[in-house]
Amino acid sequence: MLRYTIRRLLQGIPVLVGIVTITFFLTDAIPGDPVSIMLGPSPSQAEVEAIRTKYGLDQPLWLRYVNYLGDVSPIWLATTGSFPFVRPTFGIDLGRSLYYGVPVTRKIAERLPVTLYLLFSAFAFALATAVPLGVISAKRRNKPTDHVSRIVSLIGVSTPSFWIGLMMIVVFAFHLGWFPSTNLPLPWADPASVEGARTQVDVITTSLKHLLLPMVSLGTLQMAAFTRIERSSMLEVLSEDYVKLARAYGVSEGTILRKHAFRNAQLPLITIVGLNLTGAIGGAVLTETVFSINGMGRLIITAVYNQDYQLIMGTTLVFGFVFVVGVIVTDISYAYVDPRVSYGERE
Repeated sequence: MLRYTIRRLLQGIPVLVGIVTITFFLTDAIPGDPVSIMLGPSPSQAEVEAIRTKYGLDQPLWLRYVNYLGDVSPIWLATTGSFPFVRPTFGIDLGRSLYYGVPVTRKIAERLPVTLYLLFSAFAFALATAVPLGVISAKRRNKPTDHVSRIVSLIGVSTPSFWIGLMMIVVFAFHLGWFPSTNLPLPWADPASVEGARTQVDVITTSLKHLLLPMVSLGTLQMAAFTRIERSSMLEVLSEDYVKLARAYGVSEGTILRKHAFRNAQLPLITIVGLNLTGAIGGAVLTETVFSINGMGRLIITAVYNQDYQLIMGTTLVFGFVFVVGVIVTDISYAYVDPRVSYGERE
């Protein structure tokens, strides 16, 4: 298992290099000039040249690309000057934001926890609702409960997450006033930084109130997809010969579901959970915009709007890394769910 994990991590490096390469050249092809956005409509030539030199925009495209690859590479490849002068350094340098004027790593460190908090909460909500719905739907196939579950899944798959978010804001925030519709404080934030909070318990309560609407908005699409996969997988397992044999021996339906069918039906669900991570990341961008959440989604939109090359590259690389890690964790999870799955060599 350890050998397989290391091999999969190494296989993820070319994927990240490909993400960096494609994003770098696509970002450079965006029409417009970031320096003009920074300095206004009529800057002096000296100011323009100073900004270009400061951020390395006066260098040829190929040289900027090589230097950036060196900056984001680990330890032994990190560059500290112009190519080809290279010396080992520690850490990863994602450059300096043109718009914010601070290191990209600092902005990502501020915003990434909020996005991960929203993503993990949305996935937890999706799994906590989809798995019971899928199991009940399969157990009561073609009955009213099954029909309702399928209708809910169809509506969830067909409805964009941002539209769900807007409707929830209108109903639950504007008309009913039950939940707030903007911002999302982290549960471990300092009480002094959260409005109306005096203790850490107040912070957690406030955070959960702000989390509910965006969590449901982002998690509904995932929940609908997971429910359909869970139902189909459970139906397939329940039709297997060993399940029929268990029924013939008089084993109760609850025992069959719990001990014989449920665990074997989870491999397809685990697969779709890992692959849906990309869709959830894209949905997080829209959800954070709708609910005015200061996470990675709004950060990358700000970067694109202001042609902040370094920030676009940094946020895209982080999103790519999260996806690669998610896929690797999904692969490794197979062995824990199904003992027949083995990643080691057998004699």
